[in-house]
Amino acid sequence: MALDTRVLTADEWDVWYDHLELAFGGVPEPPEERALYRSLTEYDRSLGVWDGGTCVGSAGAFSFRLSVPGGAVVPAAGVTMVGVAPTHRRRGVLTSLMRRQLDDVRAAGEPLAVLTASEPEIYGRFGYGTAAYELSVDIDTTRVRLRVPPGTDAVRLRLVDPLKALADCERVYAALVPGRPGMPARRPGWEMQALLDPQSRRAEASPLKCVVAEDPAGQVVGYARYRVRPDWEPTGSEGTVLVGEVDALDPAAYAALWRYLFEIDLTWHVRASGRPADDPLLHLVNDVRRIRAVQRDALHLRVVDLPGALRARRYGAPVDVVLEVEDAFCPWNAGRWRLTAQGDAGDAAGVRCVRTEDPAELALSARELGSAYLGGVTLTSLAAAGQVKEVRPGALRETSRAFAGDVAPWRPHNF
Repeated sequence: MALDTRVLTADEWDVWYDHLELAFGGVPEPPEERALYRSLTEYDRSLGVWDGGTCVGSAGAFSFRLSVPGGAVVPAAGVTMVGVAPTHRRRGVLTSLMRRQLDDVRAAGEPLAVLTASEPEIYGRFGYGTAAYELSVDIDTTRVRLRVPPGTDAVRLRLVDPLKALADCERVYAALVPGRPGMPARRPGWEMQALLDPQSRRAEASPLKCVVAEDPAGQVVGYARYRVRPDWEPTGSEGTVLVGEVDALDPAAYAALWRYLFEIDLTWHVRASGRPADDPLLHLVNDVRRIRAVQRDALHLRVVDLPGALRARRYGAPVDVVLEVEDAFCPWNAGRWRLTAQGDAGDAAGVRCVRTEDPAELALSARELGSAYLGGVTLTSLAAAGQVKEVRPGALRETSRAFAGDVAPWRPHNF
């Protein structure tokens, strides 16, 4: 029987999601998490591959708006729910899903597609490059202290109900989006993801807690969400603070929130994951060696509309370069493109990207362009790995400097 690929209907969602759970190990999601993702599913952007009445493949997309260097927020497809049944591997199911999905993304006018990868190697062959990294930290707070900036003591902290504080926290989040590439501007419904608190996911920790930071006028300028996991040894308490999020609009509020987390009674450890690669916490601690930081890939990006994507972002230095781009999977991007930018982060009219017959000056594939797009991976580092080729002497340094960002890109939550 031939496989049938079609857009998902509401009646098929449960079978489709059951397939996805099987593809990721077969452990059922908590009911509240399943219900949230059902409510967030965009059915017209969700694909299922069916073998008779059995779902054997899936891929979906969320309609995001993603921050890019320079502060613009650009339409992007948040690729999600990708899985193939173990009985149907090596039959082209994933390739067919990626082909249709990227065609649909292009038709929708979205210049970018982004995803989080369970296995990064899978998506490189479809032109996705690793564009952002994240840190996980494990801190012994009996040995690590914070060096807080002036004004920290003036910040007022309040322990609040996470749901009642949601609107204030979302205002802080929204204000941060333009300043850090890779952050999606949250659409209605996504704010509830951070409040998911099923008992089965607490790992013997407390229910979710939230502390907000206020300025002298009483405005919320930061927040932290966390859980506490008590533990006792013969020598006394040895609890752990499990940090979900820490966001703030100024250094004093940021430091005040971390100091609060470090000083929670009966705890000796603070653990946080999914932090920016350049998290200011690295500069607040008195001994960075003792925070046991681990870096890993976080966000993978695919340039779908090359000229549209390159025109959407700003550049940190003037650039005039002919890029020769290899892109077998999205051939409309392949060929030579002249990118010119004045280096003025606020001047959208100063960026042009057009096809050209001029000789190539820098050669790379769509995968490397995706890695460099958000400014966190330099073209010079990719060239040192043999993945970018300099044709005109000096072109690599000039272009790498223009693409590089002031802050590391960051994916603040899963999708």
